[in-house]
Amino acid sequence: MRQLLIFLCLLTLSCGAKEPQRYTLKVLAEYPHDREAYTQGLFFHGGELYETTGLNGASSLRKVDLASGDALKKIDFSRKYFAEGSVVLGDKLYVLTWTNRIAFVYDAATLEYRQSYSYPREGWGLTTDGTSLIASDGSSRLYFLSPEFKLEKKLDVRLNGRLINNINELEWIDGRIWANVYLTDMILIINPDSGIVEATVDCAGLLPRKLSEPDTDVLNGIAVDADGAIYLTGKRWPRLYKVALQKAK
Repeated sequence: MRQLLIFLCLLTLSCGAKEPQRYTLKVLAEYPHDREAYTQGLFFHGGELYETTGLNGASSLRKVDLASGDALKKIDFSRKYFAEGSVVLGDKLYVLTWTNRIAFVYDAATLEYRQSYSYPREGWGLTTDGTSLIASDGSSRLYFLSPEFKLEKKLDVRLNGRLINNINELEWIDGRIWANVYLTDMILIINPDSGIVEATVDCAGLLPRKLSEPDTDVLNGIAVDADGAIYLTGKRWPRLYKVALQKAK
């Protein structure tokens, strides 16, 4: 709660930058979600929903049935790996690891392992603009990488002129980078050229208290389907939500 209050206070501070648009959510539909899934990455590809889950001994890559929340195909990682963000670029599916400093690559069509890359920082979120991989590391910085993990550029994320740390799960939506801020209920909508936060999305209350358990964790998981519909979930959440934005009052 303290972190969220600090974050909300930042929204009222202006350093000469244009005030970002503020949104809340309207829930359009809800779907079952595996409440044991410690969601790290979430995305659609070829009409299918994919998810990576974290924790040592529980990390996995899954193709998920949206209607039931069941895993249609599941690859479990060795206990020593903590899986993080994931995305498809071209014919490859990429999965970061948190502190192992390894990125895994799979065939996007078959999910067969292809290769791995050494990764020079912590792996958090991962998305793509269709050309580059875009990664976060829990700081205020985003990294644009080639498909072979060569650094192309770094981008600092600023809200009202201030750097915002704990950038986590990422998704590319309509030419902008959506990013959740770890330990808060906020999603940032970021200009990929300037790093400026153009809008914020307040997701507080998305998961009703009655559905929370003692081990239910934070918001984490942003995906957009081919029709532009947006889906959100969280770590060990029993629901996945299809949502629409509405301007905050």
